[in-house]
Amino acid sequence: MEKTLKQYNKVTQNCVDLYKKKLKDYGCAWRILRLPSLTDQIFIKAQRLRSIQNKKVQKVADEAHLEFVGIINYSLMALIQIEKGVVDQPDLSFDEAVEVFEKQVERARNLMLDKNHDYGEAWRDMRISSLTDLILQKLLRVKQIEDNQGKTIASEGIEANYLDMINYAIFALILENEKTE
Repeated sequence: MEKTLKQYNKVTQNCVDLYKKKLKDYGCAWRILRLPSLTDQIFIKAQRLRSIQNKKVQKVADEAHLEFVGIINYSLMALIQIEKGVVDQPDLSFDEAVEVFEKQVERARNLMLDKNHDYGEAWRDMRISSLTDLILQKLLRVKQIEDNQGKTIASEGIEANYLDMINYAIFALILENEKTE
């Protein structure tokens, strides 16, 4: 578990570092995005990963693994939007935007620790393509819940799905890093 936490923290630090760089470039313009827009952005990234995995050929030269980083960061932004609400104009200072982002990272980390305790790190025996499929499944669930105006009868809500997508994407990056080391 100690190894997992170290790997998890390395991945999330890379995500936070990229978020900070983009925050300096763009400010927190993402604060105007409604939840379905964030969901669709994540969907595009997950769909690209699945397409590349299926075709085994990539025509756009950027690093495909960065799509997992995008899934993580957009999911964290979605959790912030759920907590703070959507705004018409960017409303957070750099420090505030980093603080709320890191708070959601910590929330995802705590969930991972709890689930790893219960599941015994079963994800380590999974394929990266399966993690991609699980992310897509979670996205389809979120889209359905959004279409139902957030109402569910017997299932977990949107937040739990975003948290799971974050952790699946982090697991995929950990597994990918282990393959290249």
